[in-house]
Amino acid sequence: MRIKVLAFAASLLLISNSSAGIPQSSTTPTSSPQAATLLAQSAKALTGATAVNDATLAGTAEWIAGSDDEAGTVSYKGVSGPYRLDMTLRNGTRSEIVSPVSGAPAGHWIGLDGISHPMADHNLMVDAGWFPAFTLGNLLSSATTILSYLGQETRNNSQVIHIIASQQFPQLSGDPAALMQHLSQVDIYLDPSTLLPVCYVYNSHPDNDARLDIPTEIRYSNYQKIGGAQVPLRVQKSMNGSTVLDLQFQSAALNTGISVAQINAQ
Repeated sequence: MRIKVLAFAASLLLISNSSAGIPQSSTTPTSSPQAATLLAQSAKALTGATAVNDATLAGTAEWIAGSDDEAGTVSYKGVSGPYRLDMTLRNGTRSEIVSPVSGAPAGHWIGLDGISHPMADHNLMVDAGWFPAFTLGNLLSSATTILSYLGQETRNNSQVIHIIASQQFPQLSGDPAALMQHLSQVDIYLDPSTLLPVCYVYNSHPDNDARLDIPTEIRYSNYQKIGGAQVPLRVQKSMNGSTVLDLQFQSAALNTGISVAQINAQ
């Protein structure tokens, strides 16, 4: 795994040209106890006493790309890590599939042409955020996650608790470590009353430029208790401040025995 991480970091530096503007630190950071406690409480609020192993969601989707605004149906299948999102829209089917290979990030998307296109490695450094119970669970289970508590603030006209999470790479130093940490950083916003996630923010990047940040935000709403867990039935994605995807799920099922093979099936 050490070789894979080093090779991954080296390839990212090559395509990014420079890590200028990325903050670097000479000290080893540690997690804020308050942030760790709040994130654990949020994960507990999401799942309760239920161990969520897999999730299946289905509903409607609105895909917005400039002047192209398409409506259709959506299905999500996921386990802790791997997932697939399939949308059947007016002009065809779009799919997004992420499934790590031998512990290394891997994913691809399938457009209207039916051809599989690989996702850039630097866009696989953070969880996509489609199912927050898995997103928070993965952060909490990683020994290299560092959490910071930024306190309460206002976001999207609502009071929220702000927590930042990023991954540390102790086998790296200097520019490679700074770049990898930057690419893995996410901002999590919790409802102060329920501690349920209301917003998850990270940076996307062009395939050929890991240093160009595109602010990306996932919003969660309309939480419903399903199978003992809290599931957001509305999930919206925006990039650069504009909504690009609006998912409204009408059905959800947990722990139906989804396999990674089903997620990878073409």
